[in-house]
Amino acid sequence: MNYEAWLKNKDLEYRDGILYFGDINTVNLANQYGTPLYVNNEQIIRDRYKKLKNAINFEYKNNEIHFAVKANSNIAILRILKSEGASFDCTSSGEIRTCLKAGISPDKIMFTGNMFTDEDFKFAVGHDVLVNLDSISQLDRLVKIIDDLGKEKRIISFRINPEFGAGHHPHTITAGKNIKFGILDNQVIEAYTKALNLGFMKFGIHIHIGSGIINPLDFEKAIEKFFAIIANIADKLDMVFEFIDFGGGLGIPYNPKEDPLNLGDFINIVVKKFKEIVERGNVGAPQFKIEPGRYLIAEASIILAQINTIKYNGYKRFAGLNAGFNTLIRPILYGSYHHIIKCDNRNENEILTYDIVGPICESGDVLGKNRELSKLKENEYLAILDTGAYGFTMSSNYNSRTRSAEILINNGCTHIIREAEKFNDLIAHQIIPDHLK
Repeated sequence: MNYEAWLKNKDLEYRDGILYFGDINTVNLANQYGTPLYVNNEQIIRDRYKKLKNAINFEYKNNEIHFAVKANSNIAILRILKSEGASFDCTSSGEIRTCLKAGISPDKIMFTGNMFTDEDFKFAVGHDVLVNLDSISQLDRLVKIIDDLGKEKRIISFRINPEFGAGHHPHTITAGKNIKFGILDNQVIEAYTKALNLGFMKFGIHIHIGSGIINPLDFEKAIEKFFAIIANIADKLDMVFEFIDFGGGLGIPYNPKEDPLNLGDFINIVVKKFKEIVERGNVGAPQFKIEPGRYLIAEASIILAQINTIKYNGYKRFAGLNAGFNTLIRPILYGSYHHIIKCDNRNENEILTYDIVGPICESGDVLGKNRELSKLKENEYLAILDTGAYGFTMSSNYNSRTRSAEILINNGCTHIIREAEKFNDLIAHQIIPDHLK
């Protein structure tokens, strides 16, 4: 894919040297709302959801897409996906609360946490949210809470660790014997037998092997192991499943040298093989579930930031922004690449190499190393691409800096979906003891 097409796939293009995102001038957005600024593109979210939904529907119509709320929990974003028919996967009771606040029905929410507290269970069970357990030991506590609240044992699911993981960074690989998530093969029969004995009548099963996978072949070994585990449960326990959940992990091309995930290959490796398992007739007629986050919303957001300092120390050039790893932590946390481009490229001149850095008082505050850009000037704007997933949700107030505003663009209109924090927001919950007054 050539560079212009790569940008266009993200709804970005230069018009007379000015960068447009969703048909809106990014320089005007930065001037109007200030920076740093998260800009979210509603149409991209809708397009990505429809593309994935249609691809799965073509092979297996009984399916449900659960958006991974941890990727982006803005209520407006959740409302967009809700209107498309999405369901939601939550990793905390806080994410469940956010979904309920967004008007999402509990029957559209799954709680796939780990290291659950009793308070987590009480909130989920009390609001009739399906719990996807991460260990056998959690089952007794969950059942006690179900009984204490007078609820029915409707359905239970376990997260399986197939031991084959994948992901863009070791911290995002979520399967393997040394990984904290899920139940290994040697405990699976014990887990479902115990659930049967405790009175559960309906069952689901789930895996999630990692995040940011752009090569569909990375799913193959895990899927083969998962199907073997499912067949073993069906054979030994005569069990059928209400749903089989393949988790998330679908990646996007952060670097112009990367092509988008081949969705057709993913469908062949996962959905078609799932369909074959179902057609053999021993696992029931389960619903196919998947839990994408990044795939649906990463490309739907950019950060606009302003250059405040150009520095050349005789060895290296630095372009200092008013956005740092407090705004976008992925580069320092995962070594992640985010493409960075100029918002105004009308006066193209000599190409220079810069480290794009932020204002945080740490040497690791580098958003992009050795980036080749036409000569930069102080006060102009840059766009940091593909920040919709794990961008704002992982941002912080480090160095006592306020978090950015978020806006939504759609059909030529702009909407504020989160106001920028003010300093008083940082200290609103701090209390000075009497003896220090």
